[in-house]
Amino acid sequence: MTIAIGNDHAGPDYKFAIVKLLESKGITVINHGTDNLDSVDYPDFANPVAQAVNDGIVDKGILICGSANGVAMTANKYPKVRAGLCWTNEIVELIRLHNDANVLCIPARFTAIPQALKMVDTFLNTEFEGGRHQNRVDKISC
Repeated sequence: MTIAIGNDHAGPDYKFAIVKLLESKGITVINHGTDNLDSVDYPDFANPVAQAVNDGIVDKGILICGSANGVAMTANKYPKVRAGLCWTNEIVELIRLHNDANVLCIPARFTAIPQALKMVDTFLNTEFEGGRHQNRVDKISC
């Protein structure tokens, strides 16, 4: 499995912890995020992740910014991307089960790193239910 990860200045510590977790599971990570706290523009990091997911270069994506709203809005402009903004593990489970989300958006200013790591684990290990949800997912892309 290959995952693209991106973050702005609110998320370097989250990204480093998540990359460590992913690599410990044998997952290849493509880093599109900043590695420091200098102010940057989140679309510059969300776009490459979303493009990689959209084009099938990676299996899934993870985006991190302060509220995660900006990265989610940016990623969801791509027709094959279904990015979900999550601040609890239960929401992560639902975006996978019901929406077949392929990008997890984490709000660094509203979650703790241990919580984010649990959310990533849920994102990776929850399968899409399909069934009645497939028809709805099919209607997402414009």
